[in-house]
Amino acid sequence: MTQTLLIELLTEELPPKALNNLGNHFAAAIAEGLEKAQLTDGETDYTAYASPRRLAVQVKNVKPVQADQQVVKKGPSAASGMKDGAPTKALEGFARGAGAKIEDLKIIHDGKQDVFAYEYTQTGKPLGELLEDILNQAVKKLPIPKVMRWGSSTHTFVRPVHGLVALHGSEVVPVNVLGLQSRNFTLGHRFLSDGQIVLANADSYAGQLKNEGKVIASFAERKAAIQTALNQQAGRLNATVAADEALLDEVTALVEWPVVLEAGFEEHFLAVPQECLILTMQQNQKYFPLLDASGKLINRFLLVSNLQAEDPSHIIHGNERVLRARLADAEFFYKQDQKATLESRLPKLSQVVYHNKLGNQAERIERLAAISRHIAAALGTDAGTAERATRLSKADLVTEMVGEFPELQGVMGKYYARLDGEREEIANAIEQHYWPRFAGDKLPEGKIATAAALADKLETLVGIWGIGLIPTGDKDPYALRRSALGILRMLMNSDLSISNVLQAAYATFPAGKLAGNTLAEVAEFMQARLAVLLQNDYPQDVVAAVLAKHPDRLNDLPAKLQAVEAFKKLPEAAALAAANKRVQNLLKKADAELGAVNENLLQQAEEQALFAASQALQPKIAAALAAQDFQTALTELAAIKPQVDAFFDGVMVMADDAAVKQNRLNLLNQLAGQMNAVADIALLGD
Repeated sequence: MTQTLLIELLTEELPPKALNNLGNHFAAAIAEGLEKAQLTDGETDYTAYASPRRLAVQVKNVKPVQADQQVVKKGPSAASGMKDGAPTKALEGFARGAGAKIEDLKIIHDGKQDVFAYEYTQTGKPLGELLEDILNQAVKKLPIPKVMRWGSSTHTFVRPVHGLVALHGSEVVPVNVLGLQSRNFTLGHRFLSDGQIVLANADSYAGQLKNEGKVIASFAERKAAIQTALNQQAGRLNATVAADEALLDEVTALVEWPVVLEAGFEEHFLAVPQECLILTMQQNQKYFPLLDASGKLINRFLLVSNLQAEDPSHIIHGNERVLRARLADAEFFYKQDQKATLESRLPKLSQVVYHNKLGNQAERIERLAAISRHIAAALGTDAGTAERATRLSKADLVTEMVGEFPELQGVMGKYYARLDGEREEIANAIEQHYWPRFAGDKLPEGKIATAAALADKLETLVGIWGIGLIPTGDKDPYALRRSALGILRMLMNSDLSISNVLQAAYATFPAGKLAGNTLAEVAEFMQARLAVLLQNDYPQDVVAAVLAKHPDRLNDLPAKLQAVEAFKKLPEAAALAAANKRVQNLLKKADAELGAVNENLLQQAEEQALFAASQALQPKIAAALAAQDFQTALTELAAIKPQVDAFFDGVMVMADDAAVKQNRLNLLNQLAGQMNAVADIALLGD
């Protein structure tokens, strides 16, 4: 009779940022082990549990004993197993190893040849014999970056383990894992429960822990409870919670019995930029800041306690006292930083190393300024303003606030630029020159900010690549892939060309500083990243067809991709793509340079008709391309399909007459230019 199986490891407090991942891996590995051992029927139904002090899994419908299994052991081939009517030593050895007699063996076909085999029924093993190995394997598979030992034990785990529960129904399954013997009791909350919790059966686990132990064992249930309580408390204050998923996950991993409490801080701290206050609340204290309807921080916050008290005032006041000290530090740094302007800090950048092969930040600023001037001019905006923003963009690196909170670089530069009286577009560019910071992040707003952001990423990509620090596999310590994607996204929103901006960046480095092949390699790298970026939104063959033209300007890429995607759906598209492929293969065989078509050498009606159709098509495609109407440029090709088909059916391109052959190749070259004006349509369908 199948019953629920419960496994629990009771531990010291587990690392919060890894808890949910550990819990899911642990549960999945045990479920997989039971399934492989044929101790479950069909797809395994299991529930993972993870709290600060435990990893557990509940698996439904686990058998007490494996089903009997039919086993077939294969031995030597029929030809080599017998010689002169007597078994060979190979066959005797196989029989002996299988625990069988020669007469018990059969000859079966294994798909290739006839072989001797021993077929027998293997009695299923009980759960108790198999579970220990399944648990040990599950523990070994856990994604633990660093293990530890405890006491005199030789066992290792992410944290010391103090208890092991293994229940099948209400029966303890006798196993020994990590030096612990299985049992039927666990412990509840470290402070809110008292003594052992004897589990009635495997199904009662979550309920008993909640009712007797003040523990919500399910990570998902705890997270949902915290989220609901946060939203309810914030709603009462007409506020919203400022928190990301990572903070919510981390707090969920820190508590077993979450209690959401409201607290506050002095209003004068709100004079400090709210990004500073929010960061210190979230990062240092794991608190949840609150925003009003306009998105402004208010001087109330929420905290999640792991304790339930009739009077929580001492918990609230204790947390307020700790936060007050943190906010006072931020306020002090902010006031100290205002004693010097951003411009006056620039000489200090010469003491900040950028890279030992590329100099310090002051030297880098000179390169960034030159690149941003070039880009601003190309964008049709004021180069002097772009240079000013770029020169000030790194000054906040030597402020007290950024020294304490590196995550605020750029943000603090914006605030200090405003206090220094800089123009708003310069202040915004200082913050936004780091944008986009990750995939899907917003792009810089305005041409000045775009020039500064492109300069920053281009200098990094070209410079770091040029000194040989190229991304390999999953290693990309300077985030060059991220820089390339950011550059590409910005170029798709502008009329700038890849080659132009790369050359501008390369020219700012001293001669001989970067490898000679840097530009070619970086351009190829960016084309590869462009394919990755576009394949999120368009079919792979459509992307390949458009990028085969090696586009240098990217602002018309979306229109080209949409046009090719629409063309691909036309009934004539597949035949034209195949014809284009055939044309390209024939053109590779040309002996001489291809040129204009000589009408006098067009001998057959089919080639004359194709030439006439191609000539009629030329002005239509040219007009469509001039208007950037790529869809029309492609759909016009559908009209020429009958002439293309007739040409290939009736004309021998590689004629014996060299002049006729050359002229036909010239005709195909003219046709290829029209077919591939937007994209290499030969790649569609690949």
